Amino acid sequence: MKQRNLITQMVVREIASRYRGSALGIVWSLLIPILMLAIYTFVFSYIFKARWRVDTDSKTEFALVLFAGLMLFNTFADCINRAPTQIVSNVNFVKKVVFPLEILSIVTVVASLFQMLISLVVWLVFYMAVLGLPPVTALLLPFIVVPLVLITLGATWFLAALGVYLRDVAQITGVLTTTLMFVTPIFFPASAVPQRLQIVFVLNPLAAIVEQARDVLIWGKLPDLGVYCLLLAISIVISWLGYASFQKTRGGFSDVL
Repeated sequence: MKQRNLITQMVVREIASRYRGSALGIVWSLLIPILMLAIYTFVFSYIFKARWRVDTDSKTEFALVLFAGLMLFNTFADCINRAPTQIVSNVNFVKKVVFPLEILSIVTVVASLFQMLISLVVWLVFYMAVLGLPPVTALLLPFIVVPLVLITLGATWFLAALGVYLRDVAQITGVLTTTLMFVTPIFFPASAVPQRLQIVFVLNPLAAIVEQARDVLIWGKLPDLGVYCLLLAISIVISWLGYASFQKTRGGFSDVL
């Protein structure tokens, strides 16, 4: 309970700190997804005239499909990009022997989930304004997000620890997340990938998570139970490995910092 209260306080502080000093403050957490969705709709629907499916004339479907994938990926990318400086920028916590450093990663992930929730609200409002009520399978989205949270948390723990000993990691993560974005089916359906390159997407758990999120949010399909269980197992392993590596190396943080 004590750690839960501490995490809650730090999450509130983390969210507030991201917008501190700006004129609109936390209102930006709502305005940014609205602006991005408007830009995606205009660019892909009216300039490129992109269609996710050839059997529809909807001008906004592509933007909705694209934004649904980006909501999840941006949550992962935000945490990964912040992870390498997480411990380095909180040296005062490292010096406190009793402070549970592992919760810093939890705080980062929860704060990013808050931003994803705001984006989801914007997406839902836009979806209902254009297409009506989303399919009932959209209620399954929290279950799809669970593997994403575990993978993100594991990777954040690992990179937070690595960033203490190897400062160059902070310069690399931005490139890695950008590369990963283009090997995740965000701007295109997985079915459009040539067969010889499918292995790249099979090895990328984010690809399956994004695809299943779209299935429940947009296409009204139930997630493949076998794929979901495999994703959950992989995410648990990644989370445990990240946590184990963090705990294994945290003893040397104070010496390096």
